[in-house]
Amino acid sequence: MFGRSIFSSYYRLLTGAALAFAVFALTGCNEKAAETADPGRPVLVATVHYEAETPERSFVGTIKPRIEADMGFRVAGKVAKRLVEVGQTVDVDQPLATLDEVDLKLQAEQAEAEFRAATGVLAQAAAAEQRAKDLKVKGWTTDAALDSAKAAGDEARARLNRAERSVELTKNSLSYATLVADTRGVVTATMIEPGQVVAAGQASIRVARLGEKEAVVAIPETLLARARSGVATVTLWSDAKKSYAARLREVAPQADPATRTYLAKFSLPDADEAVSLGMTATLTLADKASERVAKLPLSALYSQGGDPSLYIVDDKGDIALKPVKVKAYESNNVVISGGVDDGAKVVALGVQKLDPSQKVRVVSSLSF
Repeated sequence: MFGRSIFSSYYRLLTGAALAFAVFALTGCNEKAAETADPGRPVLVATVHYEAETPERSFVGTIKPRIEADMGFRVAGKVAKRLVEVGQTVDVDQPLATLDEVDLKLQAEQAEAEFRAATGVLAQAAAAEQRAKDLKVKGWTTDAALDSAKAAGDEARARLNRAERSVELTKNSLSYATLVADTRGVVTATMIEPGQVVAAGQASIRVARLGEKEAVVAIPETLLARARSGVATVTLWSDAKKSYAARLREVAPQADPATRTYLAKFSLPDADEAVSLGMTATLTLADKASERVAKLPLSALYSQGGDPSLYIVDDKGDIALKPVKVKAYESNNVVISGGVDDGAKVVALGVQKLDPSQKVRVVSSLSF
């Protein structure tokens, strides 16, 4: 009897301890659940990004030389050698091609022979003129004979002068048999081959000067004013991170009949060796004095009897209401010109249900 009473008391003690432990455990779980139950109100945010009010326009163009000349021989003849290939860089006075010089040398020898003959004729005519003058002084000849001797002397001197010019011309023609570069550049086309007979002045080799380079693009007529007064920059497809200042140099006076665009040439005064001829480039046009604005969803704007404002969210989840300057309203967006910093995160949805004292949690999307 006494043992049963002791066992019953011991059983009640264990039962009470177990209940106390269970209550303590549940209380701790509730406290932890209470601590993690309020992570903050989930909100969608939008990032403020200011840009020019008038959007920039970009066009695809090609890098070309400002001056590209078709060079040709100044005399006719048969091509003997072509000394350059397309893509080769040439220097000043470097030979590009040569003609067969056989006929030109014969012409030069003929001119030399005529010069020697004219020299002999002049010596004879000068002697005859001098004798006629001496005889006239002594009275042994007539005025007609003296005049005839003077005329023969003048003709001989003119013939010698003509022979001298002929010699110079044939020497020049012989030098023209070698086509040389008149400036440093790169060969972009060759239109002759050895054995081909060319006429004087016929285009033979095309050389592009390596001095000033330019970007050639097609501009629509609605943007011609911006092309003339705006700020232009050029980037290469090979290196989009680097940009070059561009300046409008020339606009075609007439639009292309098929595309209705105007061919515009923008010079690149700061172009370096990385800008190669034929590269594809992107020309960007922007206005000089365009106000910078940011476009945000219309649902992000908070206005209840006061100035239009936005809820700014920081990294800790705190929010603050800041007034902004509204530039314009669109169907689904609001355009602001100031009030918040560039890169700030603003609440984009449900701003009418927020309070500045509460915490929020940024989410990428809302699900219900």
